[in-house]
Amino acid sequence: MNSKLLMTSTAVILGFIGISLTFLPQEISEYMGVLSESPIIFQLLGALYFAFAMINWMAKGSLIAGIYGRPIVIGNLTHFVIGALALIKLSMNGTEFMVIWIVTGVYLLLAILFSYVMFTHPVQKK
Repeated sequence: MNSKLLMTSTAVILGFIGISLTFLPQEISEYMGVLSESPIIFQLLGALYFAFAMINWMAKGSLIAGIYGRPIVIGNLTHFVIGALALIKLSMNGTEFMVIWIVTGVYLLLAILFSYVMFTHPVQKK
């Protein structure tokens, strides 16, 4: 598996979500129908997503899933598995937002890919 492609694409996806939540918190909360008195929750969530994106971006050139890259894989795997399970639960409760279904699919795919990276031996290019 090309871990550089996986880490780069994950960084771009998480970065987009992070920047969106940081700079458009009121618009996103209104779109989702969440009554939020203060956009600080969405902005903090955006900061977390953006920070995770930066970690993935900085680690994209490293050997992932080896001894030194394992914490990054574990963090991504945990995030995407828990996120996928929560989004599947939300989707099964009947959401009218197509965006939720798309995000659920992306999270599920990334959970599978990071599971594969976690449980296979890394191959270093020569």
